[in-house]
Amino acid sequence: MLLCIDIANQDVTLGVFSGENLLAHWRLETQVGRTADEYNLQLRSLFARDALEIGRLKGAIIAGVVPSLTPVWGAVCKQVLGAAAMVVGPGLKTGLRIRREAPRLLGADRVANAVAAKRLFRGPICIVDFGSTSTFDALDGNGDYVGHAIAPGLEMAVAALSQGAAQLPDVMLARPDRVIGRNTVESMQAGLIYGYVGLVEGLVERFRSELGEGMCVIATGQKANLIAQETRVIERVEPWLTLVGLRLIWEMNR
Repeated sequence: MLLCIDIANQDVTLGVFSGENLLAHWRLETQVGRTADEYNLQLRSLFARDALEIGRLKGAIIAGVVPSLTPVWGAVCKQVLGAAAMVVGPGLKTGLRIRREAPRLLGADRVANAVAAKRLFRGPICIVDFGSTSTFDALDGNGDYVGHAIAPGLEMAVAALSQGAAQLPDVMLARPDRVIGRNTVESMQAGLIYGYVGLVEGLVERFRSELGEGMCVIATGQKANLIAQETRVIERVEPWLTLVGLRLIWEMNR
């Protein structure tokens, strides 16, 4: 079995593969300051809950955008496996040609998403990742990574509204029954959800004008379904795309 670890700003996503089959997946809150021992105990608890034998793990791969946590999870993997985890970064084979400026600075999660999308779909491709930020990645017709656009994430937008306006409360991200809200909560939910639908549709259309007709649009990330159900421009939702990409990178380099 293979353990794939995606360390993002809001959450740490874990996946266990047996071959191509994703046996289990979990999301943990990203908590800078936790020790490897604490994460080790949590990981073992998750394996036990899903009746998986942690001793059957044969490898691990990490993609991290929170620099302080990558060595912590590396230590967890060393404790569990008795060997170092593979860490996505310069020097690994990915099968991906990156044609943006400073390719070595491209986030590991962006690389993993692009690797998975290139394998699963034909280019050109737009990947919409709904994480702490909303990131739009572009692959051209040859499957080359050509760049991306970054917008605030939904949770970031909620925080900005409630913190920037004294009379606006924190709200739960949920689809309201109408666009024209009848109260403050409905009004905020309408602006957030339907406003993001407009943002996605507008950026996808502009991506299409640069990448060409036939562009496939894939959504991933924790909030992908929330937005995808409100628009026709998203053709597929692949919530575990990053984990699939990590598995593919591990297979290329093991």
